[in-house]
Amino acid sequence: MISLTDSQKIGMGLTGFGVFFLFFGMILFFDKALLAIGNILFVTGLSFVIGLERTFRFFFQRHKAKATSFFLGGVFVVLIGWPIVGVVFETYGFFLLFRGFFPVAVGFIRRIPVLGSLLNLPGISGLVDKVGESNTMV
Repeated sequence: MISLTDSQKIGMGLTGFGVFFLFFGMILFFDKALLAIGNILFVTGLSFVIGLERTFRFFFQRHKAKATSFFLGGVFVVLIGWPIVGVVFETYGFFLLFRGFFPVAVGFIRRIPVLGSLLNLPGISGLVDKVGESNTMV
């Protein structure tokens, strides 16, 4: 079992609430207040989970400059009041930032009994294989 510190537990809660508010904000036709709260909670929760220094190093690596600028720029655009444009920027930046994690996530999900069977269905399998490729070149 993995033991978490108290700050990591708080970070998991903040990140979870951030994802919830982002999802709920998109469901409610890109409500800018909910999206702004979700963005702030997500980034704050991520900082609590992995620490401020590691968060800074993750976002501000030289080879991730484009991804970071799209993600944080999207957060800024949402905060100033253009939620649809901001979410598009954030989504693109998110996929660029976390694309190295997708093969690990796909491999993990494929080992879960019901979800693994769903990912191996004919129409879904090709898409999941493409997402799960470990090619991280830009």
